[in-house]
Amino acid sequence: MEAPPVTTLKVGIADPEEMKARTLRIARGEEKPSPGDPSAWFVSTESFAKILSAPNREMLRIIAQEKPDSLDALATLTGRQKSNLSRTLKAMIGYGLIRMERDGRKLAPKLIHDRVVLELALTGRRQPSRRKETDHE
Repeated sequence: MEAPPVTTLKVGIADPEEMKARTLRIARGEEKPSPGDPSAWFVSTESFAKILSAPNREMLRIIAQEKPDSLDALATLTGRQKSNLSRTLKAMIGYGLIRMERDGRKLAPKLIHDRVVLELALTGRRQPSRRKETDHE
């Protein structure tokens, strides 16, 4: 059996104000998204790290390798509570990492991408400082 092709999800980091401004520029025709732009956006590096934490990456590996046929099966394979899994899977669906497929009365998690690439600009638009002007390093 031939292995499925490697697919990559390209993600970016942008605060909600930046994303709103970008969306409005695109809607007004002032900016055109390019095919190489990220297709999923996180509001912070912390939110990115939380979704792709070591336990969550292990869960994604289990989904890919074991192909659980339900949330119950995934809970058994991972040792995680169903309620915890439901919240995590819902977030992952929102970012385009997985999808849930119905099989009869069961919903089975399926991995959409097997690789994530983070695009993170270190320069460019100036971010508002969260430090007070009186703070010194």
